[in-house]
Amino acid sequence: MDPRLYQIATLASLLVYGMGWLEFDITVARAALLLTTVLAAQAAGDRFEGRAANWKSALISGLSLCLLLRTNDAALALLAGVVTIASKFVIRFRGKHIFNPTNGGLVAMLLLSDRVWVSPGQWGSVALFALLMVSVGGLVVNRASRSDVTFAFITCYCALIFGRSLYLGEPLTIPVHRLQSGALLLFTFFMISDPKTTPNSRAGRVVFAALVAFGAWYVQFRLFRTNGLLWSLALWSAAVPLIDRLLPGRRYAWMTAGREPQREHRNETNRDGTRARSADRLVGAGGPWLLRLLRRQG
Repeated sequence: MDPRLYQIATLASLLVYGMGWLEFDITVARAALLLTTVLAAQAAGDRFEGRAANWKSALISGLSLCLLLRTNDAALALLAGVVTIASKFVIRFRGKHIFNPTNGGLVAMLLLSDRVWVSPGQWGSVALFALLMVSVGGLVVNRASRSDVTFAFITCYCALIFGRSLYLGEPLTIPVHRLQSGALLLFTFFMISDPKTTPNSRAGRVVFAALVAFGAWYVQFRLFRTNGLLWSLALWSAAVPLIDRLLPGRRYAWMTAGREPQREHRNETNRDGTRARSADRLVGAGGPWLLRLLRRQG
């Protein structure tokens, strides 16, 4: 099953819960505008490239914008939706888009206008809700085969947060309170874990997660600026092509998620020196029994 369906269901549930019970500062009309814009932009970009509309990824980006983006100007909200999707088509390296669409759109709008902001404290600190986000988010990233970058990031970030408090002699309630953020969980489980923009290899993803964690900590506690997570992810996403070059791996594809990786079949040499046919051809020609016979298993 496509892991994006899990993401869509989870993000949509969070949005409904936030608008219905937590009184998120976003109206139904504004949410509809964002979702319509990203879907239309995605359809236009895919049509320009001559392929079917990738509505699942666009809907994930639109729901994430509804959860994080805040502005009183409808035109800026519309522009945010267009910029978010356009980044996937415009900013690429060897066919792979560089920035997570939602992260790129948010950072771009923060740079373009002071009438756009991100609301990280809108979630409250309800333990049950935080546990729900962690649990569902863990399911999503495992289905997307990117749980390593998620857990590497949260481990490094927690170590930095608690390490600073211990160094300063702060009570542990302070770092615990800093980590009780729905926006942090959303970033950890749904943004940095984007399989299309993270490094291809596991080692590369662990390095990437550590760099993002340190960058976020540095922006927040050394530069004393808000939205350190977003700025750090945007900065280090630009280094992903270099990480892929130094620590290469196989590029992720949504359509193969959750399936066993395809094996490369080699042509084997028989005792008489002739070349045996490939496994794929043998399956089509004689079936599994012939494979077992050649492997001396039958």
